[in-house]
Amino acid sequence: MLKTPSGGAGHGIAATDGRLMSIGTVLNVLRDEFPDITISKIRFLESEGLVEPQRTPSGYRKFSAQDVERLGHVLRMQRDHYLPLKVIREHLDAMERGEAAPLPAVCRQRDGETVLEPVEGPTVARIGRAELLAAAEIDERELAEWESYGLIAPLPDGVYDAEAVTVAALVAELGRFGIEPRHLRAMKAAADREAGLVDQVVAPLKRHRNPQTRAHAEARAKELAGLTVKLHSALVQTALGVRLP
Repeated sequence: MLKTPSGGAGHGIAATDGRLMSIGTVLNVLRDEFPDITISKIRFLESEGLVEPQRTPSGYRKFSAQDVERLGHVLRMQRDHYLPLKVIREHLDAMERGEAAPLPAVCRQRDGETVLEPVEGPTVARIGRAELLAAAEIDERELAEWESYGLIAPLPDGVYDAEAVTVAALVAELGRFGIEPRHLRAMKAAADREAGLVDQVVAPLKRHRNPQTRAHAEARAKELAGLTVKLHSALVQTALGVRLP
């Protein structure tokens, strides 16, 4: 049984009656705390060895309550501690072996002060092109087309951040309704403008010499990003005259 990491006692994944769950059920359980979680993200975490669900004879995934709890810890450490997946996997494996496993951190000197930082600093999971294709269940032609419209873009070293999996899954889902990538350029342009506005607000904090102030900039950017996403959703719902559950 996986023990709750330090600082995570206040977070609870919904209890189950002990039966194995489908990936759709797992998605609904996790969404209360992680509203942006997708089936593609769960599959990606499985491909990275963060969770190992059972398989039925026909190949369907079946998750235990312990699997769901582990997924919650993984997502929480990504969100709250910016840890890369390799470090998260090693951390949770050590906990399951019963070893003392505080969250990894390093001491660094910044402007004459000793500060405690997460391993590798604030970062996100990174995946290769082949991993992205597999996790999003798309082919090379689709990815190339989406890149041509700016919906997905590799990092300077040619890999992608894990959020690209979410974007790819959503673009594919919209395609089922006849919405093509070229139709989504307006959404991408709007997202870029919103990101520019947030960056403009936090830019002075990012340039500050004090490391705590720079850390505050990261938290403020996340808060503003969340608010812009909620506003965008509310405006779309208002324009369509619908209400999402």
